[in-house]
Amino acid sequence: MPIYEFRCTDCGRKTTVLTLRVSEQVEPKCERCGSAKLTRLMSRFALVRSEDDRMDDLADPSSLGDLDENDPKTMARWMRKMGKELGEDAGDDFDEMVDEMEAGGGEDSDEGGDGGAAGGEDDF
Repeated sequence: MPIYEFRCTDCGRKTTVLTLRVSEQVEPKCERCGSAKLTRLMSRFALVRSEDDRMDDLADPSSLGDLDENDPKTMARWMRKMGKELGEDAGDDFDEMVDEMEAGGGEDSDEGGDGGAAGGEDDF
C-alpha cells in the first residue's frame, strides 16, 4: 500500500495519502485548508526501527552537542527531530509553534505571556 506525500501550494502544509493500490487514482486535498492545489513530493523510504532503538538515539548525549537552548531556531529543529523520532503527530498547534520558533519568534517574544510554569516576580 503506497503512501504518497503532497505539499499544499496555498498554505505549505505537507499531506500524506494512503492508497490501496499503486494504480489507484487519488484526488488529494490539503488536510489544513482543503485546497486541491497540491504538488507531489518525493518521499523517503521508511526504515522500521524498534522503539528502544529510537529512544536510545534520543538519549544519546552526543546528539545534543549543537543544541542551544537560548536559540529558538535550534530548539525548533530539535523539537521537530524529537517529533519524527517518536513517530507521532503532535498536531497543528505544535507545528505552528515550531514554525513560529524557526521564524525567530516563540513564547519568549510574546509580551503578554504567562511567565511560564514557574511564574515570575510579578506573581508576588
